[in-house]
Amino acid sequence: MGSMFPTWTTACPDWEQRILSKQSLIPCEPLFRDEAEMALDVIKELILVDVDSKPTIGEVTAEWVFDFVSVIFGAYDPDSKQRLINEFFMLISKKNTKSTLAAGIMLTAIILNSREAAEFIILAPTKKVADNSFTPIKNMIREDPELKARFSVSEHTRTITDRYTKAVLTVVAAETGSSAGAKGAFILVDELWVFGERANAESMLEEATGGMASFPEGFLIWLSTQSDKPPAGVFKKKLDYARKVRDGEIINPSFLPLLYEFPQSMIDDESYLNPEYFYVTNPNLGRSTHIRYLLNKYEQAKESGDDSVQIFLAKYLNVEIGMNKRADRWAGADFWMLSAYKDKLFVESILDLSEICTAGFDGGGLDDMFGMSIIGRDKHDRSLWYCWNRAWVHPIALERRQENAPAYKDFEKEGDLVIVKNVGDDVRQAAQICKRIYDAGKFPEKAAIGLDKLGMPSLQDGLLEEIPFELLIGVPQGYQLSGYVQTTERKVAEGKFLHAGQRMMNWCVGNAKGVYQGNAMTIRKQESGKGKIDPLIATFNAVALMSANPEQSAQSYGVFFV
Repeated sequence: MGSMFPTWTTACPDWEQRILSKQSLIPCEPLFRDEAEMALDVIKELILVDVDSKPTIGEVTAEWVFDFVSVIFGAYDPDSKQRLINEFFMLISKKNTKSTLAAGIMLTAIILNSREAAEFIILAPTKKVADNSFTPIKNMIREDPELKARFSVSEHTRTITDRYTKAVLTVVAAETGSSAGAKGAFILVDELWVFGERANAESMLEEATGGMASFPEGFLIWLSTQSDKPPAGVFKKKLDYARKVRDGEIINPSFLPLLYEFPQSMIDDESYLNPEYFYVTNPNLGRSTHIRYLLNKYEQAKESGDDSVQIFLAKYLNVEIGMNKRADRWAGADFWMLSAYKDKLFVESILDLSEICTAGFDGGGLDDMFGMSIIGRDKHDRSLWYCWNRAWVHPIALERRQENAPAYKDFEKEGDLVIVKNVGDDVRQAAQICKRIYDAGKFPEKAAIGLDKLGMPSLQDGLLEEIPFELLIGVPQGYQLSGYVQTTERKVAEGKFLHAGQRMMNWCVGNAKGVYQGNAMTIRKQESGKGKIDPLIATFNAVALMSANPEQSAQSYGVFFV
């Protein structure tokens, strides 16, 4: 251990075989066995008050828990007084003793601590989640006379104080604002997926974990179940990073991932739905959760509809949601993710593949998305269409729609959304893209760019800086768009509408719900304006023009309406 180079790995490239055969997913042994054993001796003696007969953790807990505890505490080098693996990420299904594990780890840490006035923090997104960790800590101390004499408990502030070292363990609920200024050397963040939905979460967590720099013996533990929506923000960032470390794509011996999720092959062939495999993401099956309980929840979810099934799969089987599938979703959503083009599509590749293109736009006010869609018709198969999208937002949209801000920032990093600072930059940038298509000779001579009739006046000035007026055409909206909505869903379902596989569009499609007006289907966004669909409506506008089977024709002037 005296070498300057790590002698261990935190990658687990054979995790798929391990998880199916119920082997440990911890890729390395504890670096310092004596430190690991000391921690195990402590945590195994903690009493579980809410379990029948009040057993100790050591009497009823599965081995995977002790593997995790061992690698955390066994990473501490007592000679150099630093923790060689100091960041951990665990993804596990609901009802697998996650909160109790959090309580046990943090109580063990403060018991073993010798630093005066050290700060320990459990950071939870909500008061309820905070109570889930604080309550077992409080009860563990209450039931043990030695711990009761050593620690004082303040239920009002959710703090545990060591009377000997004056170290403090605080359980913080971020939603109450009590996380402001919180910094610790030993930090556990619970239910990271909830933080992923909050606009300011990354900066708040960065501030809370900043104190670790001065405490080389500290650790940072991320715990979470899967999100019941497509992962976003800091949760998506950490989850993606953890997967890359696990798979060996990133070498970081200071970061250890522990992810209980299904191999992709089991997702693809839907074998994860077989109850015989529910153990894969439920390592505590038969202890804190039971197969009958999971089957009962699953059957009730199926009876309630798609939204409930989606939540069950995310929470109890850790299946990542690629797209929201609402009960009242647009019919094309069921086939959307299957119709992604095999390679990444860009404007240039659509120009190469297509004989002719159309464009569509849709957008609202400054706090809304401005969406664009380019559709190309294949050179050799007129029934085959290609689609690429982009969107723009102003900073005010992130301020007023904070629930969407983490997703917007993710889409920006992926290059599919642009956050513009100046009013008008969005339309000018869109016009430049249209100019590239126009210069390539891929637009028809008229009716090439479809706009919402009501939105045309606010958009056409910026577009006309780059392209001729006769290319613009007003597309009726609402129920009058119904035929083009159905055209899109049919082509998506038959594999004749290949899109760029953009996560932004998965999000927009998942936000769309179908509402009938008489016999006509209209597409609307989620309630309260939370989910945006502007790039999808832009796609329908482009489909409206491509459905007219455009060809090169004699030039004429004017604004047309379809």
